[in-house]
Amino acid sequence: MTELPTAALERIAAALERLAPQAAASADPLAHPAYLWRGEMLQPARGFAPLPLAMLQGLDRQREALVTNLERLADGHAAQDVLLWGARGTGKSALVKASVAAVQATRPGRLALVSVDMLDSLPALFAMLEGVDRAFVLFIDDLGFDEAGEARRLRSLLDGGAEARPAHVRLLVTANRRHLLPRDLSEQDSAINPRDVVDDQLALADRFGLSLGFHALDQDGYLAIVRAYTDRHNLPFDGAEAVNWATRRGSRSGRVAWQYIVDLAGRLGRAV
Repeated sequence: MTELPTAALERIAAALERLAPQAAASADPLAHPAYLWRGEMLQPARGFAPLPLAMLQGLDRQREALVTNLERLADGHAAQDVLLWGARGTGKSALVKASVAAVQATRPGRLALVSVDMLDSLPALFAMLEGVDRAFVLFIDDLGFDEAGEARRLRSLLDGGAEARPAHVRLLVTANRRHLLPRDLSEQDSAINPRDVVDDQLALADRFGLSLGFHALDQDGYLAIVRAYTDRHNLPFDGAEAVNWATRRGSRSGRVAWQYIVDLAGRLGRAV
């Protein structure tokens, strides 16, 4: 049998690599303030620049509890998994990111945020972070379940499952409901035992050692957020106009306040 020349073999190998390139390597878990986890590797989060904590109005109690918990984690002390629950647009996600950034500022290099959107891949992430000399917050935003089994899986992960979860890795979860009930409660009508479905959600919520509630803003709270934004971006404050904006959207929240600021800046030919 005739052997192929070395040059021909090299060309074939190069062609095969182009057809099936090697998987990109995970980012260095010590190098960045925030990451994205897509189930197989860590990717650096681009432009991680949360709001300053002082910009988050009306959240003093939640802010103090969360920052204290994160400082303990960054210092290598015992810390809780955290559930942030309540009305949409009330600052849950913003507080998570701002609190992590605040702790990073006082404890450089000792804490990182990892945004996670695939619960089934958490054991692989735990294994990757095992032994890394840094604390990690795994951030699961807007958690909701379509099936009771999903709640049981996360409950098992919080409890440690078959393998212990690294002590320097904690979960921060946001949800619109305190007890993490299914998004579509009508699905319980077809369940064999609807009570069991609810019990699963309650048992999961109980696994979080720190539970922080966020509630709908009153008008004064909403205007305080608007004023903080206008001061930060050097925009004119018009309370009546801001209230009218919220009324037309049927909601007062930090998110609605920011949407008003974007509209105001756009009308004035400004960027924010």
